[in-house]
Amino acid sequence: MSRKLTYFEIPGFGETIRYLLHYGGLKFEDFRYQRKDWPIKEIKDTLPYGQFPIYEENGQTINQSMAIARYVASQVGLLPSDPWEQAKLDAAVLNLYEFYGKLMTTQRSDLEEEKKKALVEETIAFYYPRFERDLKAGNGHFGGKLSWADFVLAGGTVGINIFFGSKLEKDFPAITALVTEIQNLKGVKEYIATQSYAENL
Repeated sequence: MSRKLTYFEIPGFGETIRYLLHYGGLKFEDFRYQRKDWPIKEIKDTLPYGQFPIYEENGQTINQSMAIARYVASQVGLLPSDPWEQAKLDAAVLNLYEFYGKLMTTQRSDLEEEKKKALVEETIAFYYPRFERDLKAGNGHFGGKLSWADFVLAGGTVGINIFFGSKLEKDFPAITALVTEIQNLKGVKEYIATQSYAENL
């Protein structure tokens, strides 16, 4: 089976997918564009909605990082069969994506640095205690056991920590423990060791 993930050379919205693929031992082409070279018009115009990531499998293509991650999770045993449990995890993932999105909006160019800092702190103060609560209620995982939602947290954490130059989760032990757990899973650990950010974890 042929698989290809196309994204940028940064963790960003591609890292969760990479973690899932490596965890599952699924061979794939990890194609990366340099962020500084983007956009490349002749490539952008061929994309379904003009953006990455793009996942290809046996000649078929899907976009949107959340949809890709959920599909890969279904292939590697990280998506429950029960519809209610699926919905609970979907909600957790949507909450995580909402958090990441709001963090990025704090960096608008029209905002002064002090305002940016205050907004980051406000966003973290709202979301991280809630993630911490949910993880503690689930014995350290969203949904009570290892799932794709946990990978979304771990993959996203790498990206935002690199972007902000700080371990934003450092005061939240359940979040920290889950990120460490995911990053030490077989397949994921070996992949991370090849990445330039590994020394900063």
